[in-house]
Amino acid sequence: MFKNHLNIAWRAIKKDKLFTFIKIGGFAMGIAACLLIALFIRHEVGYDQHYAKKNQIYRVVMQGVLHGEVMKSTHFQLPFADALQSDFPEIIKAGKINTIEIFGAGKRGMRLSGKQENTFEKNFVLADQEAFDILEINLEQGNAATALTEPKSIVFSKSKADKYFPNGNALEQTVFLDNDATTPYTVTGVMEDLPENSHLNFDFLLPVEDKYGSWTNQNYFTYVLVNPNTNIQELEQKMSSIVEKYIIPAQIKRGRSADFIDVLRTAEYKLQPVTDIYLKSDLKMQDGLEHGDIKFVWLFAAIAGFVLLLAIINFINLSTAKSANRAKEVGLRKTIGAFRNNLINQFLTESVLFSIVSFVLGIILARVLLPTFNEIASKNMEFPWLVWWFLPSLLLAAICIGILAGLYPAFYLSSFRPANVLKGKLSVGSKSGKLRSGLVIFQFTTSVILIIGTLIIYRQMDFIINKELGYDKEQVVVLEGTNILGNKMEAFKEQLSTISQVEKVTSTNYLPIDGGSRNGNTFMVEGQDDGGRGVPGQIWRVDYDYIETLGIQLKQGRNFSKEFAFDSISSIVINTKMASDLGLKEPIGKKIDNGGQTFTIIGTIEDFHFKSLKEDISALSLIIGKDAGAVSVKLGKGDPTEALVSIENVWNRNIPNQALSYTFLEQEFAQMHADVKRMGKIFNSFALFAILVACLGLFALSAFMVEQRRKEISIRRVLGAPFKNIYQLLTFDFLKLIVVSICLAVPIGWYLMSRWLEGFAYRITIGWEIFLLAGLIALGVAILTISYQSIGAALLQPSKGLRTE
Repeated sequence: MFKNHLNIAWRAIKKDKLFTFIKIGGFAMGIAACLLIALFIRHEVGYDQHYAKKNQIYRVVMQGVLHGEVMKSTHFQLPFADALQSDFPEIIKAGKINTIEIFGAGKRGMRLSGKQENTFEKNFVLADQEAFDILEINLEQGNAATALTEPKSIVFSKSKADKYFPNGNALEQTVFLDNDATTPYTVTGVMEDLPENSHLNFDFLLPVEDKYGSWTNQNYFTYVLVNPNTNIQELEQKMSSIVEKYIIPAQIKRGRSADFIDVLRTAEYKLQPVTDIYLKSDLKMQDGLEHGDIKFVWLFAAIAGFVLLLAIINFINLSTAKSANRAKEVGLRKTIGAFRNNLINQFLTESVLFSIVSFVLGIILARVLLPTFNEIASKNMEFPWLVWWFLPSLLLAAICIGILAGLYPAFYLSSFRPANVLKGKLSVGSKSGKLRSGLVIFQFTTSVILIIGTLIIYRQMDFIINKELGYDKEQVVVLEGTNILGNKMEAFKEQLSTISQVEKVTSTNYLPIDGGSRNGNTFMVEGQDDGGRGVPGQIWRVDYDYIETLGIQLKQGRNFSKEFAFDSISSIVINTKMASDLGLKEPIGKKIDNGGQTFTIIGTIEDFHFKSLKEDISALSLIIGKDAGAVSVKLGKGDPTEALVSIENVWNRNIPNQALSYTFLEQEFAQMHADVKRMGKIFNSFALFAILVACLGLFALSAFMVEQRRKEISIRRVLGAPFKNIYQLLTFDFLKLIVVSICLAVPIGWYLMSRWLEGFAYRITIGWEIFLLAGLIALGVAILTISYQSIGAALLQPSKGLRTE
């Protein structure tokens, strides 16, 4: 019997090639989209799942209330981890990691002992032995128990060890950093490369050697390994005792005010599971790490579900629309004794066969598109072919989806009464299906929502790229690894200034891009009664040319000048946000304190964006100080090629043993928002998939409608009906459904995209023109889809439509 069902199903597939192509093609596209999205979701939620003790590893987060606003931080004092481990028996180990450049993390020049050439490298991180153990770093060479216990030791990743020590023996080798021949580092280990989906990204580990760390400076991530079955909420409450026991006494000793101490007492500690760091971190934490967005994961999961649902709807629509064509078959089979359950099994077999064929094609399509998808998503994803559950899951999904898609058509078609069928009373039933109309509305409502989302994402990205930032990012070349210049820095800058295309030069790594140095302090106004609570803000060390090189606008007062000797000692320039936070309407001449030094405000600058546009501009200050991590060169307008050659010549004269590494400030700014741009591309791609699937269904339904009404159209043509009337007759009913879809989609699309835009501190306003454009696109696509069949039918010779009469 089953073999008979398969034979009939195969004949049905071959009989109507257009509808078979649309059924299988739509299904296959939906399945391919779902597979790619599922692969992406698996990759995103798989971050930090590689830890054997992942359920026991946490990162500490502090939150408190300042000026009525909840503040969060992931940076802690040097002794904080040691205090956690000693004071709380629930904590097995507590370790610290530093990713801040001023401590030696980030980007550095490297040279092997006995070699002359330096290589510019990134991804240096400082860690103690406890963090090394907590994060389960596996060594291919060396002793994991002592890898970071000795000063001036360094651990390489395997890929970097292979690069520098191709003979395979890296242990006990000597390297020098930043061309400092007086400080050799010894390789004590080679670790396995970190998985791609790890929230931490480093190739070199250095031991923590901060001799000046105290309970008043916060620079370290703190990770803890807790005992199994620890009550995390109780532990978090107990950890609050750290504030009273250690932090407040240190701040009182430093001379902090009572109001400041009151703010500290609002602080509480939370333990964030290591598996939540990538997807579920609050932007307020400002940890400087790469993060995903759980909202995007849910969004793409919803898109995958909708795309698959659209493909299933196509199947149901087309199966019920073709009911008249199968009616006589059902009637005859019932007449000769077939039971209804036999017919249901027959139609379900057809549906499952369609589904399996579609799955095979969908898997092939997904495999073909995967390299392009990886490029768009900036990932390195692969199908888990060798995982035992993968292929059985696909087969089970094919069977289940085939049954799900075939249930309604099977019960609907098997319900026909033989007497009615053989009298021809079902021939019109297929033209008036309320269910099909409802499904078409659902399909195009979903499609219009996706069109609205696509337009708004495009507008928001265009807004970000072209927004006035408060500084000039155009034609600024950033030379990396310049700390290797040492005492040659000033001479190097002067030589660059002699190049004709060079307008200004500044040396500092405190730049308004990801990867730039950051240094947070708490500031108070000296002698101001309500200034005791302090204002958190950045303090950047820059040179005298920084403000002019980046085109930052001076608002009040003056810029730094070498004519004023105290500018290099105690002068400070603050942004408008900091002046406002400090309550200073006339800030020039006022003195502010960061707990270690008192500064005199000599000028204020207009606010500029130095973080992602997802975040508000925060308080910022500039002081004169040495930071040789990068040199920024402002070029004049025109092709920078000639200037870059001249810059490289100057570099080679000064540092002949290290290749020049540079980027453009504009490129780095774009990289800050690359994650949103990637997500936008992925969203647009799958939105196109969904729209295409919906259009395939509409095309098939319009083709079937024309086929059913062919004789009616021919009679109307004979009676003199013009082309216009026939075209309207065939398209008007469909267009009514599209208009209803647009009306339903507009409020839903507005709500969903408004929620999405809330993730940006700076965002577009959703205007009516977006919904108008989305509606016009939907109508245009629908008209084009329907018109091919409608125009062909309207132009058909009546004799061809009536030849069987």
